[in-house]
Amino acid sequence: MKAIIACAGTGGHINPGIAIANKIREEEKLSEILFIGTERGLENDLVPRAGYNLKTIEAYGLSKKISIDNLKKIIKTFRGLSQAKKIIKEFNPDIVIGTGGYICGAVIVAAHRLKIPTMLHESNSYPGKAVKLLARITDTVMVSFEDAISRIPKAKNIVLTGTPTRVLKKELNLSEKIALKEKYKLNPAKPTILIFGGSQGAKKINDAVIDLAELKLNKNYEILLSCGQKQYDEIKNDLKEKKLGIDKLDGIKIVPYIYELQEVMSASEILVCRSGAITITEIANLGKPSILVPLPNVSHNHQQYNAEVLEKVGAAKIIQNEEMSANLLHETIEEMLIKCDLEKMGENAKKVSVKDAQEKIYVEIQKLLKRK
Repeated sequence: MKAIIACAGTGGHINPGIAIANKIREEEKLSEILFIGTERGLENDLVPRAGYNLKTIEAYGLSKKISIDNLKKIIKTFRGLSQAKKIIKEFNPDIVIGTGGYICGAVIVAAHRLKIPTMLHESNSYPGKAVKLLARITDTVMVSFEDAISRIPKAKNIVLTGTPTRVLKKELNLSEKIALKEKYKLNPAKPTILIFGGSQGAKKINDAVIDLAELKLNKNYEILLSCGQKQYDEIKNDLKEKKLGIDKLDGIKIVPYIYELQEVMSASEILVCRSGAITITEIANLGKPSILVPLPNVSHNHQQYNAEVLEKVGAAKIIQNEEMSANLLHETIEEMLIKCDLEKMGENAKKVSVKDAQEKIYVEIQKLLKRK
């Protein structure tokens, strides 16, 4: 099989694309896979690191505002369409798959005009306008959450596949959990609250934890905060000004990054984090109770809709970003520890987990190729 995968921007778009490529390569050793992205996104690091070739085109998100800058972006985006068409003609793929980012518009339209079979994967519960528009010409649209199906009414063919991710259900026994907590100098006798905001961190959440540390509110639980590489030194200085040492906080351990995140998520009693599509998928796969803080000002408020997927089944509490504070975070944690059945919340989270996403996607690829 020869396949082109279009993705750009963030890991939430790129990692599912890489996971799909890996599955194709696993099933078909002689397959040829080419990625198309932009020159600006994380794809320039992640795709070559995963062992795949990447070609870039010009593509931009367009604002409704009339401006010289937006006009320039429109012209460049049209240029990107012709660039995509040229790449597709030269590579001559059997199929073109888009997994997110502005890049998908140009690549899917170009493939459609060249009569190449096309697929789109939408990770979010609330699809963006681009996906809704492209769904009309895309042969198969794959979604991560059932909620998304009714939100793409004009799709020619829509299938629930889940999102391919590296984090699957992994049970840790008691001794493994204790050893992991002790590694981070946490008290295994107390519940562990894992707080993370992705590789970049989440400043609003980090600030709440710093205030919580200063107020010494966490007497009944321990906190492990993965604050992000870029924010670690800033937090260290903030704590120093408060006469607090970053390595001497009572019941709170702050680290720049957690490499064995799946294992630490499994060992923790409650997760506090943003609600990106990949994160929601990982929480569901692991079956963990969570406190979700949707990132505001993102396209179509999709992190709010993602968070509601877990909230609706009784697996999560939501704190709005503008409301996040040390006291509210503490009160929510205490309420969950005292009043909620955390095991039941974890089981509820599993209800939205879609197993074997890679396999389901590969099956849909085969079905489409047979139809064509």
